[in-house]
Amino acid sequence: MEKLVSLCKRRGFMFQSSEIYGGINGFWDYGPLGVELKRNIKDAWWRDMVTGHDDLAQLPGAPAAYEMTGLDCTIIMHPQVWKCSGHYDLFHDYMVDCKESKKRYRHDQIQGRWVEAKGKKIFATAGSDSESPEADIERQALKFFGMRSKNADELKWDGPLVSLTTVDDFEQVLGPDAKSLGSLTPPREFNLMFKTTIGALGGEADTAFLRPETAQGIFVNFKNVVDSSRVRVPFGIAQVGKSFRNEITPRNFTFRSREFEQMEIEFFCHPDSSQDWYRYWRERRFQWYKDMGLDAGKLILREHHAEELAHYSIGTADIEYAFPFLPEGEYGELEGIAHRGDFDLRSHMEGKLDPSTNPMTVELNAEGKPKHRGSGKDLSYRDDITGERFVPHVVEPSAGADRATLAFLCEAFTEDEAPDEKGNMQTRTVMKLHPRIAPIKAAIFPLVKKDGMPEMAQDIYRALKKEWNVFYDEKGAVGRRYRRQDEAGTPFCITVDGESMQDQTVTIRHRDSLEQWRVKADDLSGELRKLIS
Repeated sequence: MEKLVSLCKRRGFMFQSSEIYGGINGFWDYGPLGVELKRNIKDAWWRDMVTGHDDLAQLPGAPAAYEMTGLDCTIIMHPQVWKCSGHYDLFHDYMVDCKESKKRYRHDQIQGRWVEAKGKKIFATAGSDSESPEADIERQALKFFGMRSKNADELKWDGPLVSLTTVDDFEQVLGPDAKSLGSLTPPREFNLMFKTTIGALGGEADTAFLRPETAQGIFVNFKNVVDSSRVRVPFGIAQVGKSFRNEITPRNFTFRSREFEQMEIEFFCHPDSSQDWYRYWRERRFQWYKDMGLDAGKLILREHHAEELAHYSIGTADIEYAFPFLPEGEYGELEGIAHRGDFDLRSHMEGKLDPSTNPMTVELNAEGKPKHRGSGKDLSYRDDITGERFVPHVVEPSAGADRATLAFLCEAFTEDEAPDEKGNMQTRTVMKLHPRIAPIKAAIFPLVKKDGMPEMAQDIYRALKKEWNVFYDEKGAVGRRYRRQDEAGTPFCITVDGESMQDQTVTIRHRDSLEQWRVKADDLSGELRKLIS
């Protein structure tokens, strides 16, 4: 992972935001190569899910034919949106503060073990940023008891590594960075939404929020889309856009950030067929990652247990990937597919629903009125063929563009051996990105800077540039130019040499196999189109 992070900065994939001022935790900038990679991932998703979708055909595994369309909603919305959606009341983490170190931690991310020595039993802990929690906990326990490493076998451990959430008596807890017991405060709620102010006065009535997800913009526009585009249930609305969550412990490179981009679909269907659509979208989205180059052996589709489900969810499955920063055998969420039922549309019609009721009814305040009042607009759907009116159920495939970018970078990073200009085998760093998402599709080289080769190579560059992002390079030995493009993930290199000047053919080199073959210069566009697709 350290090598990948180093390459990302060196080659211009990613930089820490505001780095010259020391950076700001949880925010990342995409460099010249990174912005192209992320844009290509979003474009591939939009093409495969929306613009390239066949509205007329029933796709394999789909219960029926369906339509797809898109939206681009604002980041700041009416504050009532977040009250009715449940984010205002429920979108929080439980945090604990350390009175000694002045640090704040997520309650569920502190791990620890019970340990006894010198007649005293404590719960020693490690924070979420610990790469080896058991070793850190042992060091912390030894320090607390005033013991040396050589006496570690005198520590009596009681049970395995567990979460702080299993501990009731905090007086026996040694905080991750504390020297004394009982320094952690009781858990308290911390809302994850970023506040902002609308207008010049800045009073409480002017408070708004940066959206924590793109989904709600789709739900509040449901009626607008149905009325303006004449789509019929079942259909999906897609959106790509920025979201913001005030994560307390952003970590693992870009995996958990405070500003991130989502690629979401809200798929509206009849309640009777919603389970079938849920199964379809789980399989469809899982297959997409494999098609785009992620190793199937590093992917799992994990169905949530009942206690994990969100208050609105009938069922949720996560597509998870074995990120290299995780311990062996563990996976991190890449995308969630949630069966949200009719919770969202009903909430924005009637008011915030009470998750403790089944079936859910509007949550009431002390006066018996809706705690958070809905819009009062009719968001039900009438089938113009059957005449049936119903509130559609929703299946939501929600992917993170940043997490997808990180997963593709992790998957692509490879070290192998390849011959240099003299035929000697050398270690090669190569980013084996799928050609569809590679930042640069092809690099064009003149073998030498004379004999008309640069002019022919430049003509090829200009012709291909009209269709793809390609790169021209004439500096240094051709072998070093190949290595630079291998690190950038460029799948194909095109070389103009002496033979090119005679028969108008060029050499194409494949990044992964190192295979080379000659093609007519006039046929390059068609050849690349076939290779990239």
